[in-house]
Amino acid sequence: MSATIRLTAATAVAAAVLSALATSPAAAAAAPALRMTPVSGHISSHHLVGGIRNSTSSNWAGYAATGTTFTSVSASWVQPAVSCTSKTTYSSFWIGIDGDGSNSVEQTGTEADCSSGRAVYSSWYEMYPAYPVNYSKSVSAGDHFTSTITRSGTSYTLTLTDTTKGWTKTTKKTQRGLANASAEVIAEAPSSSSGVLPLSNFGTANFTNATANGQAIGNYSPDKINMASGSTTKATTSSLSGGENFSVTYDHS
Repeated sequence: MSATIRLTAATAVAAAVLSALATSPAAAAAAPALRMTPVSGHISSHHLVGGIRNSTSSNWAGYAATGTTFTSVSASWVQPAVSCTSKTTYSSFWIGIDGDGSNSVEQTGTEADCSSGRAVYSSWYEMYPAYPVNYSKSVSAGDHFTSTITRSGTSYTLTLTDTTKGWTKTTKKTQRGLANASAEVIAEAPSSSSGVLPLSNFGTANFTNATANGQAIGNYSPDKINMASGSTTKATTSSLSGGENFSVTYDHS
């Protein structure tokens, strides 16, 4: 992985916000146009520990595999319950191809936000740098999700399943010129045109069965990424268990 990881910020506010937030007038008024963006800034604390690269990012926490061309990524997770105050905050949980060292990400996942003290949950896909597209399906804290993204040439199939509620959304997109050079499973502080947004207190997000190209993500000596801003840690990623299971924990400090 390149030591320089770039952020492509949104250059304008999109006309539409997340549809789950738009159902509430108060939430819609407060919500910026969200982006799930490439990992931001320069990777810091970039070092090897037991064959795993350790890094920090201002907006990502989780694992990113590089070193080959990727045709698939998959994982499962439990939708975290956010603890809300009066502040408006945001968090996303997703899988993707690209984004680590490139200016595109092909991704799908879930959202857990706080608006005026109220928890708001939703799901989406995004072919960054295009804006996210929300699914209209209901999402609740504690729902179990499985997700897979597959690529054949320039065709991408993004599948997200809520196994608790029994729904599946599959989106097929064609896009040329993408690097397909990373695969990741991530908890993120989303961004707007003004930069990284405040992170929701999501407690702990548990990811299981994280694979890339049909193998455990740990087989790629992936980058373990903690989320931090300056000296403040925002979320911490655990070690891999069995090469494909890990958690990301919100930092309360």
